[in-house]
Amino acid sequence: MTLDRDLMQTIIKRYPRSRSAIMPLLHYVQSVSGYVTNEGIETIAELLVIETAEVSAVATFYTQYKRKPVGEYHVGVCTNTLCAVMGGDAIFSALKDHLGVENDGVTADGKVSLEHIECNAACDYAPVVMANWEFYDNQTVESAKALVDGARAGNPPAPTRGPKKLVTYKEASAVLAGLDDGLAREGVQAGQATLLGLKLSKEGK
Repeated sequence: MTLDRDLMQTIIKRYPRSRSAIMPLLHYVQSVSGYVTNEGIETIAELLVIETAEVSAVATFYTQYKRKPVGEYHVGVCTNTLCAVMGGDAIFSALKDHLGVENDGVTADGKVSLEHIECNAACDYAPVVMANWEFYDNQTVESAKALVDGARAGNPPAPTRGPKKLVTYKEASAVLAGLDDGLAREGVQAGQATLLGLKLSKEGK
């Protein structure tokens, strides 16, 4: 697919300093190609009038930017301390065996890719799995397998919080580029576990 330069210019115009658009533009490239291509980096550099090395530096620093194709559904398992001891390590190991891939691997059908990820700031729901950056809380080996099996079949279960339907990796990247998909207010945003402290404080406990 071809990058829409007019749309890229619209993204750039949102920022007082044009170079501030590097990150959303990288997400836009991923929304078109599924990963950050060399063409995408060169186009961003040209539009922002900066060196390609400056764009590449951002693309290689942040783990949300991928330099090779990922699956239509990109699944990340938190393996930081709390999630790990609550079952994250077991989930990650089981999914590698179940999908027949290693870390950063993609299934042969191109449907699912897998990686272990750092803290998702959702420790109150450990162990946490993310698919295309949407939350799947309090996961087990079996529920995580059901998630990837549903994704491979084109019918993944809905995220625990957020939109009622899991969008594809490209569609999620478009949202991260700042393109509204109309789903921002769908579903539960903050669950009971997150709100418990606020509830107790209001009760004076």
